[in-house]
Amino acid sequence: MIHSLRFRLLIAFTVVIIVAIGSVFFFLEQAIKVEVERFQARVEEARLGKMVFLLANYYLRQREWEGIQPFVVQWGNLYEWRIIVTDANGIVVADSEGKLLGSRYEGESSGEPIASQGKTPILGTLYISRGSSWGADLALLYALFGRIGRFLFWGCLLAVGIAVALTFVLSRRILAPVKALTSAARRLGQGDFSQRVLIKDRSEVGELAQAFNSMASELEHAEKLRRSMVADIAHELRTPLSNICGYLEALRDGVIEPDADVIRSLEEESRLLSRLVDDLQELSLAEAGELKLVYQPEDIVKLIRQVATCWQPRMEAKGVSLFVDLTSDLPTVNIDWQRISQVLHNLLENAMIHTGAGGTVSVSARKQGDFVEVDVSDTGEGIPADDLPYIFERFYRVDKSRSRATGGCGLGLTIAKRIVEAHGGRIEVQSEIGKGSQFSFTVPVYK
Repeated sequence: MIHSLRFRLLIAFTVVIIVAIGSVFFFLEQAIKVEVERFQARVEEARLGKMVFLLANYYLRQREWEGIQPFVVQWGNLYEWRIIVTDANGIVVADSEGKLLGSRYEGESSGEPIASQGKTPILGTLYISRGSSWGADLALLYALFGRIGRFLFWGCLLAVGIAVALTFVLSRRILAPVKALTSAARRLGQGDFSQRVLIKDRSEVGELAQAFNSMASELEHAEKLRRSMVADIAHELRTPLSNICGYLEALRDGVIEPDADVIRSLEEESRLLSRLVDDLQELSLAEAGELKLVYQPEDIVKLIRQVATCWQPRMEAKGVSLFVDLTSDLPTVNIDWQRISQVLHNLLENAMIHTGAGGTVSVSARKQGDFVEVDVSDTGEGIPADDLPYIFERFYRVDKSRSRATGGCGLGLTIAKRIVEAHGGRIEVQSEIGKGSQFSFTVPVYK
């Protein structure tokens, strides 16, 4: 429970609310203190200004200070201040406590000059000494602030309670997709690759769900390929091994004699097994990125003509015409001669196998930017559109009968694709049923 995301969200929301309200309470307290002091100062200034105005008007009307004492006593009782008024010579003419009348005032506090609208001459001076009302007013305001603080405190507790309730509700909605993903991921880890999560959220959680579904689909596809590969390998190994075992049993039982034909048949089956093992090893190295390539500047025209010369007799024996269409201005390419030759051998072999007697196979090349594109075309049976996306996958064969007459074990095109991609190029296929196929691959120009 302590380590759950819901608990962490609850603690986080609670801390945020407490810190936010505590900060508001602290700054509000400081602001109120400052404003209370400013307000009291403004009140005092207003009272003082009013007194000066009334005293000046009184003197201007009476032309003397006689009779001002009752007013000063009244003001002192009203405001709880000690108020002293002196004339222009500094003689006390009014004292709210009546102690200094007629004497010269020698107090330490500075006074406020009494004049008519700030003009000279000075009619007298007003001296103020605060009493206990100032502290009482502050205490009253601070008591009011204390009540506000209590309201804020209870409001904070209420906000925390609401936050806990909202966190509980929202966390369930937020964490529901996460729990669904967790459950699906566990079942996916147990081997159930059909797991998908249905989350329509457009937020980051929705993107995570889409990424999970995509990953699950790829894993399911990879698992199907793995199972198919195991079955294909078993099938490809079973046929030559069964033939070898059959010959050996017949030889042991004396059914057949160990003549040249039998030895040749055993040798063919052994070579087939050896070729399958070599292809599997090359494919594993290519897919692991460990296929060793020796890059050198090579003449692509020379390579194509050499490979075509090797296949010319075989195609003539089958009644297939081989045409090579090359220009002499093709640039030097940066390739591994042996590996690109292997790619070209695979493509010509496939073209010959799927082209009947009287058909043609053509090889051409042309420069395209920083690459040279090599095309191998045939007028054979073509590849169905449904099979084109999978033609370069391991053990994939358009001819599901797996007849020996239709080719090898289905690894040639996969290996060719890995080799071309290791060179930084690409390999593609275009085909139409009844009209033939065209395989194209690119290799980089030597710079």
